[in-house]
Formats: sequence, structure tokens, C-alpha cells
Amino acid sequence: MTASSTRLDRFQQAMESLYGNFTDIQDPESWTPPMKSGGHKGRYLWTDAFGVINLLTMHQEYTKVTGTPAGNDMYLVLARRLVETVHDVLGRTRDGLSRLPGATEENPMGGGLRIGKMDERGPDGDGQYHHYLTVWMFALNRMSLASGDPKYNQQAVALAKAIHPRFFLNRESNRPRMVWKMAMDLSKPLVASEGNLDPIDGYVIFRLLQAAAMESNDGPVLAEEIKDYERVMQRKGEHLVSSDPLDLGMTLWTAHWFSEKEEWAKRLSVRCFEQMYDLFEINRYLERNIKFRLAFREFGTALGIQCQSEQSTEKESAVDLKTYADSIITAWDPYMELSISSGLTPDDLRPITRVMYATALIPGAFRRGYLGPEPKA
Repeated sequence: MTASSTRLDRFQQAMESLYGNFTDIQDPESWTPPMKSGGHKGRYLWTDAFGVINLLTMHQEYTKVTGTPAGNDMYLVLARRLVETVHDVLGRTRDGLSRLPGATEENPMGGGLRIGKMDERGPDGDGQYHHYLTVWMFALNRMSLASGDPKYNQQAVALAKAIHPRFFLNRESNRPRMVWKMAMDLSKPLVASEGNLDPIDGYVIFRLLQAAAMESNDGPVLAEEIKDYERVMQRKGEHLVSSDPLDLGMTLWTAHWFSEKEEWAKRLSVRCFEQMYDLFEINRYLERNIKFRLAFREFGTALGIQCQSEQSTEKESAVDLKTYADSIITAWDPYMELSISSGLTPDDLRPITRVMYATALIPGAFRRGYLGPEPKA
């Protein structure tokens, strides 16, 4: 992946390092995604959520270049096949013999989706993360927008309804709180602390799902759940803006959906920008030895920056933000080709690093309005 390659070329190469050479696929309808996503039975929910969204980006980018969908909608079909594979693996018990409790053939999302951790138990064992689930819901929502088929958003809504009450404590009170990690069967919390970004993630993604549902005449299907997130946000007050690159970038990405029209999101975006200025200019983050940094976390920063800079009405701030994103990509470009042998990226992090590198190069379907007019949230 040389610097002289176009971003789209590097994007495709990064995706093919996980999902195989796309030009070798004879029949997209029968394609089975390679087991390279870094998780149990080859599937990892976060990595494959980015994979689905990146495939939608490829569909759109090649359509723009050629004027017609590449390979007769090939990348759209591949995205659908990846969705189906993830549901079939991570929507089942680890032995693959049954669906997760609460799921049925009619409602395969009724039991949630496993993370896909390699270990069944232990401090880094399998379970369900709220922030992974909301990214997957977003991927399904984007599938509906890209394909015009409301069933994917309906699957996302079914997943939202299945997992939402399990992640809440004292849900009916004025001061509910959330838990960070649940057991694979959603029976009990595994980590009872509250995730920093989970309430805002839920509030934003559930609003996107409901907007799409309203447009397809399914009605205000998540109204009560959205109110739950609002109460948690009110209890917590001003959102903590982390100095962690991934948390900071994903916060900015989440806020960009409403930063032009809602005051809370605009304030949050401004505070993220201030934290980035402090991180990159005052603390000189990018001058730190690259051996002590994690590429995928910085690619999350680049994603958030680019999504927000596309929406920013303040030209000078947008240019400054974009410079930071370009610097992150430039710093890591030389290592993406060599990461297999360089030792900079641990084996278990290579899939998530590659898929998020692609996203950092072209955020595409992660951006508001990229796939066309957004349903009114």
C-alpha cells in the first residue's frame, strides 16, 4: 500500500486483507466471508460492522467512478452476505447448535449478538457490549438506506428492543443507569460499570433507527427506549470528553449526526475539538514513538474528525481538524503494508486495524448524508 496509491486503492487492499480478493469472487450471492475478522469462528462484531459499512462505501465509490454499480451491485451483495454470516455465527451459542436465548427463526435478533471474543470466559471473555451492538445496528440501518430494503432497519430495531432493557438498571426511575458488558445470554452483567459513550451512542443510533422506521411507516418504534437514554444523559450531565484517541473520535462521530441542529451535540463537538487541539498541539501526541501507540485507536480519531469536518460550518476549524486526520493516516501509511512482519500491530489486532484503516481513508457510509437524504430523526 504505497503512498502513491489512491485512497480507494488502499481502501480496497485493506478490505481484501480480511475478506479476500474481490475480483476472484465469481458469484457474490454464494460468497462466504473468510474467517479472518479476528474473533470466535472467524467473526468479530466490531470488525465486521466496519466491514459491512466499508463495503457499502465501496459500492457507492465505484458507482461514482463508473456511473453504474460495480459488478452489478457486487459490493452491496457482499455486504448482505457478511450481515447474514454474522447473524448466523454471533447470533448463536458458541457451539453453533442453537440461537441465543430469546431469538427465534422469525426474530433472529431477539437474543442479541455475541462480541466474538476468542475466550469463552475470563476478564476478556465473550459476552455482549452495548457499544458493539449499536455499531452493528448502525450498519444494518445503512444497509437499508443503501439497498432500499427496510428489512435491515427492522432487524436493527428488533436487536435494539432485545438488548435495551438488559443493559439498564432502575430503568423505570428518573435516574436509570447502564451496564457496560452483559453475559452472552444477556442473563447478568459481566461488567457493571457504565460506559462513557454508551448513553449517547444509544440515543443517537436509536433515533436514526426510528427515523428510518417512520419513513417506512413502522411508526415511533423506539420512543420509550430513546427516553431512557435521555434520562441517563440528564443524570450524567456534560459528557466526559476523553483523551483516548478512539473514544474521542467515536464521540465526535456520534455527535456529528446532530451537531448542526441540536445544541447538546454542537457543544459536545466543540469540546471534542478543544480536546483534540490539546492532544495534538499541546501534548504533541503524534510525536510520540509509534511503537507505543495503537493504530486502530487513532483511525477512530481520523474517522470522527473527517465526519465532523464535512459537517462543520466553521471553515477554519474544519481545515484544522482535517489536518489532524491527514497526519494520522500519513503516520501509519508506511506500516500498513509491513504490519504482518513489523511487530507494531499485535496479531489479534490486525483485523480491526486493517478494517479501521480503510474507514480512516474513506469514511464514506459512516458520514451523514453520504448515502442520500437522511430520514428525519
